[in-house]
Amino acid sequence: MRDQPIADLIRDQDPLTLPPETSIRDACARMRDRRVGAVLVTTDDGGLAGIFTGRDAVCRMLAEGLDAARVALGEVMTPAPDTLPPTATSMEALRLMQDRHCRHVPILREGRVVGIVSRGDFRALAHARLTEENGFFEVLR
Repeated sequence: MRDQPIADLIRDQDPLTLPPETSIRDACARMRDRRVGAVLVTTDDGGLAGIFTGRDAVCRMLAEGLDAARVALGEVMTPAPDTLPPTATSMEALRLMQDRHCRHVPILREGRVVGIVSRGDFRALAHARLTEENGFFEVLR
């Protein structure tokens, strides 16, 4: 199994991006509609201001009793999240997620958002590795 470049995973991706003034209710509705677990909060020039995840919705908004219709992404997002360039590999992304205890990593090229990867994106990679290992053990029998 080869270590897959992140660029392969985000090639045709259209990540959910919203400005910081978007309400949490609107952001959560968009996340539901797109079936994604994170919103990349972006500036007018396409730069990354932060990330808002389902975990942020629970821990920073619901648990604090905030009004989802009145609170903006910019108030509860995770500012300045760890990022990777598209030249990074899948193993670099998985290590970063493991080390930083996060599920999503924004991908930036020259300071601009080009994609996002999540733990779920690597299920196929893990499955391929298990299949490869199972085949190896079958040969040894």
